[in-house]
Order: sequence, then C-alpha cells, then structure tokens
Amino acid sequence: MTRTITERLADPEAEREEGRRKMDWAMQHMPILQALSEEFSADKPLDGHTVGMAMHVEAKTATLVELLAEGGAEVAITGCNPLSTHDDVSAALDSHERITSYAERGVDDDTYYAAIEAVIGHEPTITVDDGMDMVAAIHQDYPDLIDSIVGGCEETTTGVHRLRAMDDDGELRYPVFAVNDTPMKRLFDNVHGTGEAALSNIAMTTNLSFAGKTVVVAGYGDCGRGVAKKAKGQNAHVVVTEVDPNRALEAHMEGYDVMPMRDAAEVGDVFITTTGNRDVITREHFERMNDGVLLANAGHFDVEVNLDHLSDMAVDRYEARDGVEAYELDDGRRLNVLAEGRLVNLAAPIALGHPVEVMDQSFGVQAVAVRELAERGREYAPGVHDVPDDLDREVAEIKLAAEGVEFDSLSEAQEEYMDSWDHGT
Repeated sequence: MTRTITERLADPEAEREEGRRKMDWAMQHMPILQALSEEFSADKPLDGHTVGMAMHVEAKTATLVELLAEGGAEVAITGCNPLSTHDDVSAALDSHERITSYAERGVDDDTYYAAIEAVIGHEPTITVDDGMDMVAAIHQDYPDLIDSIVGGCEETTTGVHRLRAMDDDGELRYPVFAVNDTPMKRLFDNVHGTGEAALSNIAMTTNLSFAGKTVVVAGYGDCGRGVAKKAKGQNAHVVVTEVDPNRALEAHMEGYDVMPMRDAAEVGDVFITTTGNRDVITREHFERMNDGVLLANAGHFDVEVNLDHLSDMAVDRYEARDGVEAYELDDGRRLNVLAEGRLVNLAAPIALGHPVEVMDQSFGVQAVAVRELAERGREYAPGVHDVPDDLDREVAEIKLAAEGVEFDSLSEAQEEYMDSWDHGT
C-alpha cells in the first residue's frame, strides 16, 4: 500500500511549517485565487466531489489544491514529474483534513506510478492532470471508474496533444477541458512563464550568462517563442529549429536564424528543447556539438534529449555541479545535461517553476474549469473540449481588477454590428 508523504518523512511537522511558509508567500501574490477562494469557500461548488490530481506539487500548485478543498472537494494528489515535487509543500497539503498527498521528490518510476494508482484509489469524480498520466492510467487499468467521472482538466501542451490523439482514436471516454489552450494559459504561462523560468533556472544552476552565447531553441510554439524572446532580451544570439513551415517562417520574420538541428548543433552553446516530442537531439547532433555545451529541456517528458544515445557515446559521466551531469566523449568534449533532461524550470535542484503571478492565471482557469465540471459536467460529451470563453474572460477580469486596470466594453450598437452579416459598405 502506498504511504502518504507524511508517513514517509522523518520530521513531517518541520516540513509542514516550511511548506506552509512557501504557500503563504505564493498566495500573497495570487489575487485571482484569492478572489476565487472567497467564492469557493462560501458557495462550496465542489461539495460531494473527489478530485484526483497529478501535478507539479510546489507552492503555487498547492494554493489551487487548497482552493478546491475549501470549495468542498475531497482531494488526492501526487506528482506529475519525479523531480518537481517539494516535499515540504506536499507535507503541508497532506495535513489538510480534506487533502491526501502522495507526492514525493526523487522517486523511481515504479513508485511514481504507484502513487498515481493510489490517487485513483480514492475514486475521483474529477481529474486534474499535467501530462495526462492519470487519464491514461484510468482508461487502461481502471475503466470501471469512468462512468462515475464527470470530467477532467489538462494543464499542459504535451497532455493536450496526447488527449487529442486519444480522442481521435475514439478512446477518450469522458470529457476533458484543454486548459492549456485557453488564452489566459497559453499566452502568459507558456510564453512568459516558460521563457522566464527556463532561462532563470539554467542561469542559477550553471552560474553562467546568456550574453554573447548562441542559444538554440528547438520548437517555436508558444513555449519556444517565449524562450527565444527572453534569451534575445538577455543579449543572446538565438537560433530556432522547427519542423512546421509556418512556425519556421514566423521565427524567421521575428529576426531569428532558422536552421535544421544538424546545423545548429555545430554553432550552439545552449540548447533548450520545447517541442513535447521525442528524439529532438540525438547521436548525430551530439557528434557535432562543441565542448562545454549546455543541454536543457523545457518541454514535458525527458525524451527530447536522447540520453540513451549520449550515454552510449560517453566514456565518463560525472556531476559537474548540482543539477549538471557532464558526459565526456572519447575525444575529450564534455556535453552538460541539466536536471537529468527533465523540465529544467521544475526539476533542477533550486528550481521554483514559473513566476507566481503567471501561475495565478493558469490555476484560476483550472479552478473555474473544475467548477464548471462539478456543476455541468454531464452536459459535455466524452472528448477534448475548449474551456468556455466566458470562464477565461472571468479570470482575466479578476486579474485586471486586481491590477487596477480598466478597459472598454462594446455598446449595444457595436455588439449588433459585430454579430450581423448584412452590414455592407
């Protein structure tokens, strides 16, 4: 039987206090969740529901978890990445009377998936995923639970891609909101959050500057766009690699050099993958790289940089500094992998994830999407669904009000004009 984090810690009380300190700091800077917390605590929209979660368990996520519990839900949570959990935050969550946390940092694959199964054992009626591991496990191993699940939410690009593939195959048997695809998530979390967090954690982990270096960004989706923009802002020379002609052209028109990874491998100093796909950097690229390059992943799973290929090529491996493993090749070149090829902004030793303000927006959308499922989940057919636009706007309006920003609204005449097809010249 999988034990909770509290049962696995030597001094859970001390861990809880430190976790609570981190969570309190985060909540001070999350006005959207503050506003929703008041509403959820008063209205209890999730009363009677059990929410099963697989997320990055750190301070910002914890504010969402507590919000759902205060809204009336029973919540069970574990991690969605073996290196992104903060044990002290996990312990603080586990002390809440309506929350059970199984998340622990640094577990092996068997323990990681056992914790997901432990969460599923709570028989969730709503799932909240980051990467789709929980949805996949339910469909593959616990299909009898599906009829009692009203719906789910998916946080990240990789998870939405997996869900859409599952939906296309006719295998997704309950409705899931693609939270990742909302403007409040995609345009802020993916662009600014990933850009800032990836670069800041690479800098803190290595104590190196980006100025004057060539930074190779693999993928020019929202995450890659953010990484490229932020690297350019730190006076790096930016190269983009892409497989999509439209995105490659967009990167070119934004002023970046665009080339195949085979060519970029010869000129890059820092490589950051953001594709969500596998084998983006492989043996043929390692063979061309210069001594001392940095290899980091800002996608989701640890498959973008092929470490099996690199291990086969290496004659020696050693820890160059905390969070940096050097692979020495037979010609003396050293290629440095950050955070074991996992999410560098969450899995590096001192990583704290995206900025608090950015995650306030993303988790605000998660909260209202969970509320929508609790209230109207049975109205949605199985499959991937966009989050209703009025929910995304609700979160945006809360944020603008908190920032003291006023904005215009359409008049009745303008609304009628925009909704009509018969206004000609």
